[in-house]
Amino acid sequence: MLFNRYDFTCQLETDASLPYYKGSTFRGVFGRALKKVVCALKQQECSLCILSSQCIYAQVFETQAVPENRDTRIASAPHPFVIEPPLTTETQFKAGSCFDFSLLLMGETNKSIAYFIYAFEQMGRIGIGRKINGRRGQFLLKTVTCNNNTIYSSSDRKLSLSEPAGNLNPAPLQKNQPVCPCIKLILQTPLRLKYGNKLHADLPFHLLVRAMLRRISSLMNIYDKGEPDLDYKGLVKKAYDVETVEKKLSWYDWQRYSFRQDKKMLMGGMTGTITYKGNLGEYLPLIDFCKKVHIGKQTSFGLGKIDTEMIS
Repeated sequence: MLFNRYDFTCQLETDASLPYYKGSTFRGVFGRALKKVVCALKQQECSLCILSSQCIYAQVFETQAVPENRDTRIASAPHPFVIEPPLTTETQFKAGSCFDFSLLLMGETNKSIAYFIYAFEQMGRIGIGRKINGRRGQFLLKTVTCNNNTIYSSSDRKLSLSEPAGNLNPAPLQKNQPVCPCIKLILQTPLRLKYGNKLHADLPFHLLVRAMLRRISSLMNIYDKGEPDLDYKGLVKKAYDVETVEKKLSWYDWQRYSFRQDKKMLMGGMTGTITYKGNLGEYLPLIDFCKKVHIGKQTSFGLGKIDTEMIS
């Protein structure tokens, strides 16, 4: 699967007031900025637009049907992007402050990176966060880097793509690996998981494995060559043998305002850490893949960002 991580460095030009979790703010304003940049028929609903099949905004933000030649178990195509907002819990920022965020792109969407960069430039002019003295926090997009190479700078406003998008695929599973030491899973942003048609506030290992397999399967189906060769039933079955030896999870509730639906929406998720012990070696490639692409619901907001620590 084509995959790249783009790191953005910005500097505020005015004071800004941002929420504790900033993913909704960044995704919401970015969506409006991208539509402003690429929409040829202003104010028209995407579902009614004759150009929607060729429009990068519709491809990225509107729910896409699963192609007929792909796995029909997937209800809808996952969004091909993730915005990783600043993880700082600070909410008040002074003009001149710098902040970073990242954009993850999957599949052919990487070829449209120029539109994304220009949209983030426009986002800086629109402003983010709550209004202070009648205006939102405006910022300057200073640089964009990819694979440690600067591909855009505000000094010359030129885009330099010297390397094609990289590839991300699950590594082959090693079935006869020895028992892995304990792994601590760190939920860096709220994790929303549905199983049995309800949200869960606990994370037994089998639930984590189901979420990882679902994420990998949907991304590879839509943005690569199709279903990966994984023993789904076997991996879930063996996951029940993995123990939870320490758990420090809590539920974090936050709200976002949906401009499209014109209402506030509650978006809670699990945060904290949980430690597993058992025969984990076979699952390490799945974990490594999902550390890069996030898991769970609303990943485009930056939710479901995970990391791990090996514990001897």
